[in-house]
Amino acid sequence: MSEAVLGVSTGVVARRLGVSPTTVRSWELRYGIGPAVREGGRHRRWMPEDVAMLEEMCRLTSSGVPPAEAARAAAATRRRPAGEPRTANRAPLSRETAPPPGGPRPARQPGSGNGLPLGDVRQECRGLARAAVRLDSPAMEALLRQAIEDHGLVTAWEEVMAPTLHAVGRKWESTDDRYVEVEHLLSWHVSTALRRAPATAPPVPPHLPPVVLACLPGEQHTLPLEALAAGLAERGLPARMFGAAVPTEALQAAVRRSGPAAVVLWSQSRSTADAALARHVAATAFGLKGARTAPVVLLAGPGWPVQAAASAGMMRPRGLREALDALGGLYREPAGPPAGDGRPAGATDEVPAGR
Repeated sequence: MSEAVLGVSTGVVARRLGVSPTTVRSWELRYGIGPAVREGGRHRRWMPEDVAMLEEMCRLTSSGVPPAEAARAAAATRRRPAGEPRTANRAPLSRETAPPPGGPRPARQPGSGNGLPLGDVRQECRGLARAAVRLDSPAMEALLRQAIEDHGLVTAWEEVMAPTLHAVGRKWESTDDRYVEVEHLLSWHVSTALRRAPATAPPVPPHLPPVVLACLPGEQHTLPLEALAAGLAERGLPARMFGAAVPTEALQAAVRRSGPAAVVLWSQSRSTADAALARHVAATAFGLKGARTAPVVLLAGPGWPVQAAASAGMMRPRGLREALDALGGLYREPAGPPAGDGRPAGATDEVPAGR
């Protein structure tokens, strides 16, 4: 007989939803959204309307709605009168939870992120964490795209993507390599969302030199640089992204061959921060004899000590927004032909105040 008549087991429902059977049972125990029928009084049999209720539960929690409130709204879909459209009886979200039309979603107080240490974060961050723990790729893709559309790339990175990534990383470190699959899948979706982020400004003239982005030798953490590359693309600024663990010789060759306006060197930990290499990059001259110049160097990432930026020509941005503003300042379009040294107008070897 068909599923519509006999229903399906908890294991089948869990596989369809991308959650564990334990999660499905906990929803029933905590929020009372169990199946309408139990075979022989014991075994759970989930009918189509029950499955639809759980799908709605997943959709709401992935959007950042607290589980208890999502359960109330989802349960209302099963209580609708026969023949009435499913959306007609959907319980409204509270004013605290419902996002205002066209406006930013409110931040939430600390609560469940499916076991991740999130703290006080945006609703979207909590929803992304729940989708990540469920390994729900479609939900993660939709949430990341919506966060960029609603808030712009910088806010989406700083207040949604990065906090979720940090929470997954902390969970991974504290649970003997559990949640590795969560971290990998979430990282892949964040990387994809960053590459797909649309440009909102026209590109700068093609004769201007690019920004070189590279992780230092031995450094594998690329997502912050990918966010910076996406932010530069959003502003129409040219960039060359060389990715993880760029060998010393390759980095030096990339700088000599591209003649960049700036070089951003990412270090996640003290073990990869190489001040001598940064000074060498900052001193790399290129251009015509008599008009040679060198790139501005940005030391990015928590691996760099504060004093590493004290050398002339180096900046130490404290975040994505500050790095983008510093790099954008190098690209004020000149009124006439390109300057003789090939650098963007406004470029300087001095460290701006407060950097």
